[in-house]
Amino acid sequence: MRQTAKYHQRDSQLPVGRKPSDAADRPGCNDQDRILTTRVGLKIPAVLSYDRWEKAGLHIFQIADSSAWCLGDWLVYGQERYADRYRTGVQAAGLDYQTLRNYAWVARHFELGRRRENLSFGHHAEVASLPPAQADLWLDRAEQHGWSRNQLRLRLRESRQGDRTAPLARVSLPRISVPVDRVERWRQAASKVEGDFEEWILVALDRAAAHELGD
Repeated sequence: MRQTAKYHQRDSQLPVGRKPSDAADRPGCNDQDRILTTRVGLKIPAVLSYDRWEKAGLHIFQIADSSAWCLGDWLVYGQERYADRYRTGVQAAGLDYQTLRNYAWVARHFELGRRRENLSFGHHAEVASLPPAQADLWLDRAEQHGWSRNQLRLRLRESRQGDRTAPLARVSLPRISVPVDRVERWRQAASKVEGDFEEWILVALDRAAAHELGD
């Protein structure tokens, strides 16, 4: 997401993967030993152990993953409290509205008490369209078996295929003419979640229908 206001690059006083007290109290610790965060990226020491590199990655992922939840909750609150003005707040913050809508869609389906700290936002997004009891069951399984998001998606797909005791009636959608740049944008979005393009389209349509119908 891109802020509209200009900014100057500044180093964060908090090194990635370390508490403020650790950074201040560790004997012999100086800026040359730390991974420092800046507004536009990381400053990584020339020599870094694998252990520290790995821990930094885990910490960064936790920040990125929690930001999706936080932004989703932020938009849900704005939609409920400031229905006539919340879009102005989104624009002022320089945030992408469609991305926020996706975050909010998942956040709205999972109240705080149902969210699993051991699973990613992506895990929850995979099951958000399911009834709450089924979604919780699949999240339980993902926790117990240590499934990645893609593994959870595969298990869900296999389950759906196995539940079809009889062939479902299928219809062909009307052919539509779409600008090339929009199709390319959709393909890029599908590739980011490592999904089949046609499957991604179906999931996107299911989510849009669930949102409009209040499922």
